[in-house]
Amino acid sequence: MNLPVDASDTPVSLRSAVRAELEHAKRARRSGELDRAFAHLERAHVLGQRLTSLHVRAHVGMLRIGWMRRDIREVAGQLSRILAAAVFSRIWVPSGNTGGANVPAMRPMPIADELRAILSREGSQR
Repeated sequence: MNLPVDASDTPVSLRSAVRAELEHAKRARRSGELDRAFAHLERAHVLGQRLTSLHVRAHVGMLRIGWMRRDIREVAGQLSRILAAAVFSRIWVPSGNTGGANVPAMRPMPIADELRAILSREGSQR
């Protein structure tokens, strides 16, 4: 996947990149492509972990997909993660964690090169 760019072919801001992933997720969800939607939410999560409102939105999106799939583990996992995202986003987050209930909430994970480039540009990776 290519880095998001604006009309001048300049890479967009971190917030714009997260919002783009959230929008891609919404479109995929609406067309019934739940796996693709969830993958976009994971990307939004990796990028937006330190941006509280966007971090929470990524988890709410994952909750919605969990609900649509009738995946009780995902729903329960996202309920606790939404609360944690609202409280801890600015304090500490596990770098690269994709945010789904299929991974431990506190586990740092490798970051895809294209996402790392966005984070590095913004000085957001800690």
